Amino acid sequence: MSVALRVFRLVMNVMNDVIANFIEWKSRTATTRPEVKVAPGTARQPEAAWGGQRSGFSKIFRWPVPPEQMPQPTMVEVVGSFSDWRRVPLVYDKPTRTWTATLTNIQGNHTHRYVILVDGRPSYDKTCDGLAAPQSSQEEQWQIETPRGPRVMLMFAQTK
Repeated sequence: MSVALRVFRLVMNVMNDVIANFIEWKSRTATTRPEVKVAPGTARQPEAAWGGQRSGFSKIFRWPVPPEQMPQPTMVEVVGSFSDWRRVPLVYDKPTRTWTATLTNIQGNHTHRYVILVDGRPSYDKTCDGLAAPQSSQEEQWQIETPRGPRVMLMFAQTK
C-alpha cells in the first residue's frame, strides 16, 4: 500500500471522528430553548403553555433479512442511548422478510447512538445516519468492527 493511500485513509478516519464529535457536541449544546421571534405587538406565549418540553421523536427500525442469510435469525433487537442500552426486540414480518420495531417518545434534538443485534451479535444497519467511534463502556460492549475500527451507529433525532 502506498504512503499516499495510507495518509489518505488516516485523514479520512480523523475527519469521520471529528465530524461525529462535532455533531455530538452540537446536540449537547443545543438543549436550551431556542429564542422565539414574534411580530411587534404580539404577546408572547407563556412558557407554561408549551410546558418547557419538546415532544418526543418516533423512529421505525427496520432490518431486512439479507437474501443470502442462512439460517433465518431467531431474534433481532435494537440497543442504544434512547433505551439506556437495554435491548428492544424487533418483530418479524414474514411476507416482507423484515424485522421492525417502532419506538416513540425518543428524546428529540439529540444524536443517539445504537446497534442492531442479530441473534445477540452486533450487526450493521445500512439505514443509519452515520458511524462514530465508541465513547462509553456501553457503546464498546455493542460496537461493530469496520475497516476504520470499532464503531456504533448514529441516529439524528430531530424534531420541529
